[in-house]
Order: sequence, then C-alpha cells, then structure tokens
Amino acid sequence: QLQLVESGGGLVQPGGSLRLSCAASGFNLDQYKVGWFRQAPGKEREGVSCISLSGAGTDYADSVKGRFTISRDKAGNTVYLQMNGLKPDDTAVYECAAWWTPAMHFCTMMDDERRYRARGQGTQVTVSS
Repeated sequence: QLQLVESGGGLVQPGGSLRLSCAASGFNLDQYKVGWFRQAPGKEREGVSCISLSGAGTDYADSVKGRFTISRDKAGNTVYLQMNGLKPDDTAVYECAAWWTPAMHFCTMMDDERRYRARGQGTQVTVSS
C-alpha cells in the first residue's frame, strides 16, 4: 500500500523552527516529485514548496522564501521541510503529496490533486506566543 506519513508538527513560538518529515512506505519516493501544501481554517489550500526528482530543483511560495528549505533523504525515503523564522500566519495543517511529471531537475507545485500518486494525512503546525 502506497503511503505518506507526515510528522514533526507542533506548537512553536514566533521566530521558532520546526522540521517536518514526509516518510514514504510501499514505494520509492525518489521516483516522484514531492510537495508540501498547507491549509489554515477559512483559507484556501496553498502550495508551500516542492522538490524535483533529482533534488536539484525546488520551488517555494513567495510567503516562505528564505525561511523554509525542502530536501530529500534518499536513503531514508523521506522528504523534509525545514521551517525557520515561523510566523503566526504559518499556522496550518501541512500535508505532503507525491506526483510524477517529466523534467528531472524541475518542480512546480501540483494543484491537481487527481494527479497525486500518494498523499499524507497532514500534521498541525501552530505558531503562537
């Protein structure tokens, strides 16, 4: 069974850091592009970041550029999202998803959920003092 499991969410003060993990089971995550998405109550779902098949290409939402970093751990079959300088506006449920498109070194967020090969259940991130 193809599965993605997120972890690492929690409560953090403004300016703090968290590292989210997206662990795959049942398939090789290297063969897919992976993205992080978030949704806050009353707001639309937003693409946060994605990483290419090779790991060399990444994309970030303007709201998180310079603060968040996405990376792959091929040996661990996991993708990480390092979040620094967290703000209250970053509060949301964060979800990872995997999809395939051509271009090994290029990635853009995939908004068409029908194209996901797998997606996780989400992890809550709350930024508050």
